[in-house]
Amino acid sequence: MLTRFSKCFSFTASRDWLYRHTFTVAGLRSVVTDLGDGTIMHCWVPKLHNPSKPTLVLVHGFGANAMWQYGEHLRHFITHFNLYVPDLLFFGGSFTSRPERTESFQAVCLMKLMEAHGVERLSLVGISYGGFVGYSLVAQFPEVVEKLVLCCAGVCLEEIDMKNGLFRVSSLDDASSILLPQTPDKLRELMRLSFVKPARVVPSYFLEDFIHVMCTDYIEEKKELLVAILKDRHLSNLPKIKQLPTLIMWGEQDQIFPLELGYRLKRHIGENAQMVIIKNAGHALNIEKSKEFARHLKSFLIDSESRSSSPPSFKEQIQKTFPFDFIRYWSGWGASAWCVALLLLQPIFETKLFVMLLILFLLNFSLCFLYLK
Repeated sequence: MLTRFSKCFSFTASRDWLYRHTFTVAGLRSVVTDLGDGTIMHCWVPKLHNPSKPTLVLVHGFGANAMWQYGEHLRHFITHFNLYVPDLLFFGGSFTSRPERTESFQAVCLMKLMEAHGVERLSLVGISYGGFVGYSLVAQFPEVVEKLVLCCAGVCLEEIDMKNGLFRVSSLDDASSILLPQTPDKLRELMRLSFVKPARVVPSYFLEDFIHVMCTDYIEEKKELLVAILKDRHLSNLPKIKQLPTLIMWGEQDQIFPLELGYRLKRHIGENAQMVIIKNAGHALNIEKSKEFARHLKSFLIDSESRSSSPPSFKEQIQKTFPFDFIRYWSGWGASAWCVALLLLQPIFETKLFVMLLILFLLNFSLCFLYLK
């Protein structure tokens, strides 16, 4: 029965819709920009850019689109920054017909996108592959970036590292089959490598649904992106970032890009970089340790000078009083669980109690809306 149900109802597509709703309620809008030469890029941008706020660009890694990797973190930064959340080329709604596949080309396109939206100065957070692109953007346009955060980004890897056994895979083909999973078994393997404590039992039809929605577009182009990362890569050729405050964040048990690459990156950048190692976290630390991830980002990006000296608004007081993760609670399966629970409880409990539960449900929704608005 569940199998037949999954064929006519996509859990992944539903989750994607909920993330889209979360971004919209947070004050962002979906925009597709034509950069010319056959290149288009999709980005979530502020509905109204506030010139008095700094700009923060959140760049995703391999995997699902940008919404899935940053959806639960918007609330921490939406009041402090003009947020821009792009889809890199061949992810989400971004594409190019040009042959370039390097992170350098991705960075150039991202810079053109920011210029198209009138952004002249920005801070940037890059997760994994997004860190490769962010580092390249800083190297090419150093005058544009104010602060840089690199999360589990193996920027300092070398082509010889694969042969020397630094990674859990022995070839690019093996890496591609895991990072671009096309079967439930490969997706399970990716989960085992990305999380310290992956979900133990996930039915195949959920995994097949995720693969169908998220992992079937631009497969060959994404493989070429992976090839371009490693081909002829030498640390001696990597430009050094100078005079730029940089935060390096790494999961202690990262099996995609081992922690050694984090230490290597810290040595390469030097004294301008600070490094944070999150314990009991793997490569997907933005999901597995989302609270610590957000806390370190806020500490680095939002200093005392940028905080408002005026009394907190009513919305900020609500956020401080109710320190719950409303995005996860509402935009995930929490809403569905509430609805099912209410339907099941209605015939069991008296009317008064059912009304109280209904009021709690509506209060939860109202607080969530207020929290994100």
